[in-house]
Amino acid sequence: MRARLSLKLSAITVELREILLRDKPDAFLQASSKGTVPVLVTDDAIIDESLDVMLWACQMSGDKYGWYHDYHNIAEIRRFIEQLDGEFKTNLDQYKYASRYQQDKASAEELAAHSRQKGAEFIWGLNERLANQRWLGGNQAGLIDIASLPFIRQFRIADQRWFDEQQWSEVARWLSTFLQSDLFASVMNKYPAWKEGDEIEVF
Repeated sequence: MRARLSLKLSAITVELREILLRDKPDAFLQASSKGTVPVLVTDDAIIDESLDVMLWACQMSGDKYGWYHDYHNIAEIRRFIEQLDGEFKTNLDQYKYASRYQQDKASAEELAAHSRQKGAEFIWGLNERLANQRWLGGNQAGLIDIASLPFIRQFRIADQRWFDEQQWSEVARWLSTFLQSDLFASVMNKYPAWKEGDEIEVF
């Protein structure tokens, strides 16, 4: 979602190929042996990290909507996203899919509870940051917001009732603003899985 958000905000049109990770096409693996999404293939490069797709879109667009105002602070953004994509994403995955990591039910439940608690600690940090500014990127949305919103949305989906019962009111306000936006709706279209020979799907 982060890559799609960036491309949408940058008004960049691409050929979209929806990939099922359980059935990866050969063309996808030839483009990037990592076998993870997103992958952006340009005339000059193959970009297979979502942050790098975001930065490429920023550089290509001229920032028409002002979402890349914090680009000058890229070192801080990279540090933040390293934590987000590292420790928080690990906890998110173990919270959502604990049974994949633990064979017996009791151990899976224990892992899920521990990972949820660790993830919640990160979210409380976001709440403190948002208590002093409207967006993580400052008084207007920025790259950090684009990077964070999809993961926090996933964390909420794992147990929506529990998430909504927490007292992180600033995070709830921030996330709700995004979920109710036209921007969110515009990147949530469903597409059929791509296979060789399909007609071009434009995004």
